[in-house]
Amino acid sequence: MELSYPPFEMTDPQGQPSGVSVDLANALGAALGRKVEIRNIAFDGLIPELKTGRIDLILSSMTETPERAQSIDFSEPYVHTGLALLAGKAAPVSSVDDLNQPGRRVAVKNGTTGQLYARDHLPQAQVLVFDSEEAAVLEVAQGKADAFIYDPMSVLENAARHADTTRAILKPFQEEAWAIGLRKGDDALRAQVNAFLQDYRAQGGFDALGEKYLHEEKEAFRRQEIPFVF
Repeated sequence: MELSYPPFEMTDPQGQPSGVSVDLANALGAALGRKVEIRNIAFDGLIPELKTGRIDLILSSMTETPERAQSIDFSEPYVHTGLALLAGKAAPVSSVDDLNQPGRRVAVKNGTTGQLYARDHLPQAQVLVFDSEEAAVLEVAQGKADAFIYDPMSVLENAARHADTTRAILKPFQEEAWAIGLRKGDDALRAQVNAFLQDYRAQGGFDALGEKYLHEEKEAFRRQEIPFVF
């Protein structure tokens, strides 16, 4: 995983891995009777590391896409989310449709589905690609980009962090699902992971993660009548 996506993948004050995905990985390891080693890898390097055998699983808020599924396998989805917009406070943007025109500047993070969406659906806009979420958010907060395409939970948090200069357009314009990535043909492990996810959900594990890490986000989604991710 890439430990730069709180509250899913991050580090605690002592520099140790923390977050939703870390708890989920540790629960998975316990269920399989396997020791868990978390490696912090840049998001666009995760699939190459998996394919070459240097890691066994990707658990990093990764969206299952047809393009990615050509090179790796995925578990059953464990999060249902989508793409939303962090827009500038004064930017003339009310929906993603407003971005596909000359003069619009759109920030995306390298290797994400937001980048893929901009590539395929916003040919008239100027797409600015950044290696980190923070850099893309700052571009919007400073008025250098009209919007940043990212997931609704992160958009909500960043809008609160930059309330004077940004605003959240939360309703997803593209629905997505996150899943655990596995090497092609690793069918036995995939079956074990899917069985774990089903059991973990039945036992209330995802509900507990939501309350531990995402309580405020759950309330914000409820107020806007947007289905929560778990």
